[in-house]
Order: sequence, then structure tokens, then C-alpha cells
Amino acid sequence: MEDRVSISISDGIADVRLVRAEKMNALDAAMFEALVAATDRLSKEKGVRVVVLSGEGRAFCAGLDMGRFAAMKDGGNGVPGGEKRDLTIRTHGKANFPQQAVWGWRQLPVPVIAAVHGVAFGGGFQLALGADMRFLSTDARMSIMEIKWGLVPDMAGTPILASLVRDDILRELTYTGRIFSAQEAQSYGLATRVCDDPRAAALEVAREIAGKSPDAIRAAKRLLNNLSVDPAAALLAESVEQQKLLGSPNQTESVRANLEKRAPKFADA
Repeated sequence: MEDRVSISISDGIADVRLVRAEKMNALDAAMFEALVAATDRLSKEKGVRVVVLSGEGRAFCAGLDMGRFAAMKDGGNGVPGGEKRDLTIRTHGKANFPQQAVWGWRQLPVPVIAAVHGVAFGGGFQLALGADMRFLSTDARMSIMEIKWGLVPDMAGTPILASLVRDDILRELTYTGRIFSAQEAQSYGLATRVCDDPRAAALEVAREIAGKSPDAIRAAKRLLNNLSVDPAAALLAESVEQQKLLGSPNQTESVRANLEKRAPKFADA
């Protein structure tokens, strides 16, 4: 796990860093494993009162590793951890394994603050959504980029987005995959703060939270999580739709066209 995610705990604050800086913290199989392992460990750490999640290097997380898209070029499904994995199987309660890499942060008993700089695209954007709060650098960029590759967001993003973003804006961002700025993200309800140094700001707020009663903070998170509609149906729907898309002719053509830098030639159903 240490070559993908580092965890240091001090004064009740878990400082969690994505450390695959040379690949802009892209999500490969090892990164998925490390993220799930990190949430599993932190869920059992009694001394942790708040978590700050950030990325080393030039970006928070650039999304799915390009090697996974290359595997899709010839019709593979690109699913981390096994080409034959059935996405509809629930491996972690209401979530499957890739979803748990995001949903696990939402389900931690303590608050999570994501400090986002550089880019948070596709799966990286969904990872940021798993946090309770998102602090963005002034030059950060985000995108629901799955449509570029002929896919839908399927890492627990949709049930979280439904509680954050106006419906028509969510649809526009999902259908187009448009890259948007930190300032736009804040206007859409996706950024808690926009600041020069999001990690420093997140750690400052984390220290404030860590100074409050841990029992009350955990109770507050339980209450706030219970405000949302049961996500089980949405999480399963993500998996069902993605399973049908992966390796399909138009999805494969999306990948080939992007990798070959040409306009796609889609077939109408």
C-alpha cells in the first residue's frame, strides 16, 4: 500500500497522501487496493478524529490509469483487479470493489476533507466526492470525464452528486465531460472552499475539528449521512450500466478514437 497511499496520524488527524506522483496519482489496480485498504484501516483507528486526503506531485488524481484504457482498446473491460470481474457483485456492503475506493471515505465514522490541486478527472473526481468537504486550489480543474471513454461514472459518484449539484448542471457535466474550473466547481456546489493552499487550509480545519468532542463529531457524521436517500439502488445501477458498456463496440470505438487522436465513428443502435 505504501507505494500508492501513505498515512501518518498525529494529534487525531490522519494525513492521507496519494503518492504515485509520477503518474499524477492515476488509478491502477494497486491504487484501488491501497485506497480500499486505507479506508479499512482508518475505520478501525480509534484515535483518528478527522482525515485529510490529498495527492503528491502535480495533481490530486488524474483518473483511471491510461494502461487500463489501453486494455480497453481491443475490447477488454479495463476493470481493476481482473478482466472478468462482475461489477454487479457487492463486495463491501452496498458497494462493489471499485466503488468502495470512493464510498469507503464517505462511510468512515469521522469527517474527511479532500485537498484538491491540479486535476481531479473521472475516477479522481469521484474520489474527491467521497470526502465530506472539498478544498480546491485556485487553478484546480475537474471533470466527469467518463463519457470521453464511452463510459458512465460508476465509482459511487452518482448518489453523492445527486445531493450536491442541480440536476440540469449534473446532466450537462455528465453528458459532455466538460472540464470546469475551481470557481465553477464552487458555484455548482462541488467545492467547499477555493484557496491558494488547499492542503494547508484543510489541515487547519482538521485541527479545529480534532479539538471538538470526538463522540459528538462521529454522531454528527452519522446524522448527516442518514439525510441522504439510501444509495444502494444507485450504486447497483452504476454497476449494471457500466457492465453493459464495457467492451461494447461503441465503448471500444471511444477508446480507440481517443488513443488514435481521431474523430470516433459510432454505430446507432
